[in-house]
Amino acid sequence: MVIANPPLAEPVIDPGGVTIKPPFEMGVANLIGGAAGAMAGSAATGSVMGKRLQDKNEWFKKVVSYYHLYDQWLSIRQQGKSLVAYFEKNNYKTVAIYGMKELGERLYDELKDSDVAVKYFIDKNAGELYADVDILTPDDELEPVDAIVVTATYYFDDIEETLSEKVEYPIVSLEDIIYEV
Repeated sequence: MVIANPPLAEPVIDPGGVTIKPPFEMGVANLIGGAAGAMAGSAATGSVMGKRLQDKNEWFKKVVSYYHLYDQWLSIRQQGKSLVAYFEKNNYKTVAIYGMKELGERLYDELKDSDVAVKYFIDKNAGELYADVDILTPDDELEPVDAIVVTATYYFDDIEETLSEKVEYPIVSLEDIIYEV
């Protein structure tokens, strides 16, 4: 004996005009909707997690590059040398330092008692910072100096591109200075 599949029930319209679907159609719609929602949720979570992982990886690369820079700078100091030699060799008597984080502060400390005058700092967060010299934003009018030293070496290419549209004097990376001394 063969039993045929029972026919699907027809939708019913209740007295208020609302269509009530048969239970089978509601189950398929719910199943498809649930699967679509789960896939969208997984994709969104994966996208957020992927972005977080990418951000952490970028941060890690930056920290490692700064670690190597500090290590080389310390090696120079242990040999009794100073970065001042680079500035003297290139006849840079006045400089601006781009970046007020640790590398910028250490460079300022190294130059402040030398014949190289730090005229000002440049930092995007100038309004929130304090120093012994003026702190300008990249958008401010920048007083001419012999060179601008970028201590945010990980972002040097972008910073150089922005500044080169404003100034006609050398823009050098602290990394290049350290590895040249």
